[in-house]
Amino acid sequence: MSKRDYYEVLGVDKGAGEAELKRAYRKLAMKYHPDRNSDNPDAEQKFKEAAEAFEVLKDPDKRARYDQFGHDGLRNAGGFGADFEDISFDDIFSRFSDIFGGDIFGGMGGAQGRSRRRSGTGRPGDDMKISLNLTLEEIAFGTDKEVKVKKFVVCDSCEGSGAETEDDYMTCDACNGVGEVRQVTKTMFGQFVNVQPCPTCQGEGRTIRDKCNSCKGEGRVRGEETVKIQIPSGVTKGNYISLRGQGHAGIRGGDAGTLIVLIEEKEHEHFKRDGDNILYDLNVSIPDVILGTTTEVPTLRGKARIKIDPGTQPGKMLRMREKGIKGLNTKRFGDQYVRINVFVPTSVSEEEKQMIESLKESSNFDPAESKEVRENLFERVKSVFT
Repeated sequence: MSKRDYYEVLGVDKGAGEAELKRAYRKLAMKYHPDRNSDNPDAEQKFKEAAEAFEVLKDPDKRARYDQFGHDGLRNAGGFGADFEDISFDDIFSRFSDIFGGDIFGGMGGAQGRSRRRSGTGRPGDDMKISLNLTLEEIAFGTDKEVKVKKFVVCDSCEGSGAETEDDYMTCDACNGVGEVRQVTKTMFGQFVNVQPCPTCQGEGRTIRDKCNSCKGEGRVRGEETVKIQIPSGVTKGNYISLRGQGHAGIRGGDAGTLIVLIEEKEHEHFKRDGDNILYDLNVSIPDVILGTTTEVPTLRGKARIKIDPGTQPGKMLRMREKGIKGLNTKRFGDQYVRINVFVPTSVSEEEKQMIESLKESSNFDPAESKEVRENLFERVKSVFT
């Protein structure tokens, strides 16, 4: 089943700000909340659909990618937006309780009393960028690529824990495993509490007695991994694909960062690109443009035949429908345009020279007698001044 437009799902326009998105999502979440719709089998789908739409549109990077590429632009992003059908209600409640202060669902069953979820152990890995150079054929039809990426990877020796054994983990004495420390300051205006990550365990809630020898307690080492990347058709230079969890591995079990793949285009031997259309320059002999011919030209799908009518003029564009690039997030193909260039030899034999000289006496070869040439010349001059 095809996905609905996210703006349509939330009932907002494309210029909606964060506050408007929150209001729209809260309204739908309360309307289709599972505790209010136990007898409505469609409510669960609508509830998750609204959560997916909000998850994407509230995130500036995901929203920009969606606005540019549509749903196809999100299929490599990973995470919630890609697999919301398999997300449980608890995951949705937990994910958005942090954003809305823990009571977005108005204290209804399934949300009330949920505490603020503390982030997992370890520290997240950094994001990273790579460039991916694509051929025009790969861009035209989309492709799957496997790329070797040098980055921090999970340590095999300790499986990312950073410790020699699980028994080497100890609860942090400074924060008692909470990962946070509180500083209470009393002033004439009252008591203020400042909560900060624990400096002893860096917010992880535990420390290591004996560190892993391979990674020195980081839970990660420098290495190389092969990353699979799905490239949709119609991408252009400057587009990017974000792969969540494919960046640098986190420290001691922290979430991996995002791998950002920047799209580059290789120069093609035959074609020039113009959006979803492509241009090919065809050199044709003087006899062929005069008499007409049928010839083969390269396309992105292989060779194809094209007809050149008698009297075809230099510079004329011949259109080959749907021989171009498959557009991004659409089933439509662009066209291939063939530009006629007349090949003029730099030298001729004496016999060829005599044949050409004899043609000069014919009125068909006198430009002054050609109405089409005169009109074309007038239009060209006119275009310069308009």
